[in-house]
Amino acid sequence: MEEKSYKEYLEHITTFIFDVDGVLTDGSVTVTTTGDMLRKMNIKDGYGLKTAVDAGFNVCIISGGSNEGVRIRLKGLGIKDIYLGAHNKIDQLNDYFEKKGIKSENVLYMGDDIPDFPVMKIIGLPCCPQDAVPEIKNISKYISHKKGGKGAVRDVIEQVLKVQGKWNGNFSAKYD
Repeated sequence: MEEKSYKEYLEHITTFIFDVDGVLTDGSVTVTTTGDMLRKMNIKDGYGLKTAVDAGFNVCIISGGSNEGVRIRLKGLGIKDIYLGAHNKIDQLNDYFEKKGIKSENVLYMGDDIPDFPVMKIIGLPCCPQDAVPEIKNISKYISHKKGGKGAVRDVIEQVLKVQGKWNGNFSAKYD
C-alpha cells in the first residue's frame, strides 16, 4: 500500500501537541549565575499558537522540562493544557485524550528527541523540526524546513489552518 502524503492528514487535525525544548526553543539554555535556566522562543511560533487557540483548535504542551517561565508564556498565548515535568509523555497524552475526548488520528504532535518517540508512534501526524534527531525524523510524516525554535511550530500550524480555511492571510481590508 502506498504511504499517504502528510498533506492528506491536515484536514483532519483538531489538536496540536508540542514539546518545548528543541521544538518551541532551539534546545539551548542559558544558565545564569543563580542557576536559573533561560530559554528563547520564536515570536512567530507564538503567533501561530495563539492563532490556533483562537481558531478553536485544541493546543497542548507536553514537556519534560519544568520551567515555570515557559508555563507563563504559554498561558499568555491562551494555552490551558500544559504538562511540564513529563517524564513518561504517554501518561500525559492519555490523560489529555480522556479529558478532551480526542482521537489520536486527529492529532499533530511535534517532537525532536527520543522522549517524544513513544507518543509519536501512536498519533495521526507525527512531525519534527529540521534539526530533530535521526530516530525522530525516521518516524515523522512531516519534517519542517524550519529548525526548532526558529518557526517549525508556526510552519505546521499555518499549513493545517490554511488547508482547513481557518488561516486569515488577507488582512489588508482591516488596515486600509
